[in-house]
Amino acid sequence: MSGLSFQKLPLLLCLLALSGLTHGVKVVVKEGSDVMLPCSLSTKENMESKLFDWKKVAQKDAGEKEVFLYDAGSHYNNGRGGQSEQFKGRISHFQDELKHANASIIIRNTKISDSGNYTCYFPRLRPPQTFYIELIVEQVFKDRSGENPAASPEPYIRTLNATADWALLQCEVRRATPKPKLEWKDSAGNTLPAEERHTSERGGSYYITLITTVTETDNYSCVVTQEEVSHQTHAETFVLISAASPEPYIRTLKATADWALLQCEVRRSTPKPKLEWKDSAGNTLPAEERPTSERGGSYYITLITTVTETDNYSCVVTQEEVSHQTHAETFVLISGEVGEDSSSKVAFGWLFGGFVLGALTLAIVQALLTVTKILTIRCNKGSRQQGNGLGDQENGSCENCRELLRSQNGR
Repeated sequence: MSGLSFQKLPLLLCLLALSGLTHGVKVVVKEGSDVMLPCSLSTKENMESKLFDWKKVAQKDAGEKEVFLYDAGSHYNNGRGGQSEQFKGRISHFQDELKHANASIIIRNTKISDSGNYTCYFPRLRPPQTFYIELIVEQVFKDRSGENPAASPEPYIRTLNATADWALLQCEVRRATPKPKLEWKDSAGNTLPAEERHTSERGGSYYITLITTVTETDNYSCVVTQEEVSHQTHAETFVLISAASPEPYIRTLKATADWALLQCEVRRSTPKPKLEWKDSAGNTLPAEERPTSERGGSYYITLITTVTETDNYSCVVTQEEVSHQTHAETFVLISGEVGEDSSSKVAFGWLFGGFVLGALTLAIVQALLTVTKILTIRCNKGSRQQGNGLGDQENGSCENCRELLRSQNGR
């Protein structure tokens, strides 16, 4: 039999007999579970061809009810009529134990209405025997909205405000009777601090609003309890506190003429991010992750790398779960590279300037030589004209020419 171990039944019956409670047994069970009502003859005679009848004793609000009747193989579970509607489909017996005088039954999925006094009656025994069992079904809190019109309906949940670090949740109950108790709980069942923002009563029905602020990604429930009617219902909502990582912090820890040690740091990131160093071409650089810490669900991560070339370098932070990516950049100047370039440029500049200056000097010398040659030719021509009997004017021109040459040569 599922739900109960029959091997424990003989021990239970033995203990009941020793205690003198065979004819007055009390059985306590939680609502919704299966329960065994014990009934067994001390004679141990075979009951397969006998008759026994289980009844629920009449109560103030209900008459006597037929629970289970067995008569030489004929019973309510194989076509026999007469069973009370309340117990149909929920009662079974131990067929293989009838030969040991065991007439116990099982009631499945117990209800509050099952509570009461039961009799197990053997009418054909001489003398007839009756066993009395009291069943107490303890009420549990569950959703009774389908069976009790006064039960509160499922609450309404909405997010009033949210940031990357927190969310403000509201739970609202309408037309609840009797007055319910509202609570916010996380997935572990912990009750959260909350504020009852609004409560009003209209025509015997209550309208209540409860708010809470959450700071972690989780499933949150608003639980509504009405103790008077053993009713409890709830609504759930999932909150994602992305805490998307802010732009990382970059700094240069150390630098020489040949290399620089760079550090990238991310703080208060949820979920845990992935950090990478990249150069301007997008190549991922070898890097070392310093010890990672986690505080209250947020991560603090540091990644370092060493670079040896002048370039723009980026620290890229990726959170795949929230499709988030951010980065920060820094420019690194490796001075050793720049010194060589500057020296080359300066040397080339001096060489080019010397070349230009030399060419200019040469051009000036050539121009002076050309002028001197022209003047010499003109003076020679003047002398020849003087020899041919030209006037004093030509002679004076020649003297002027000589003076000009002497002045040019003296410079």
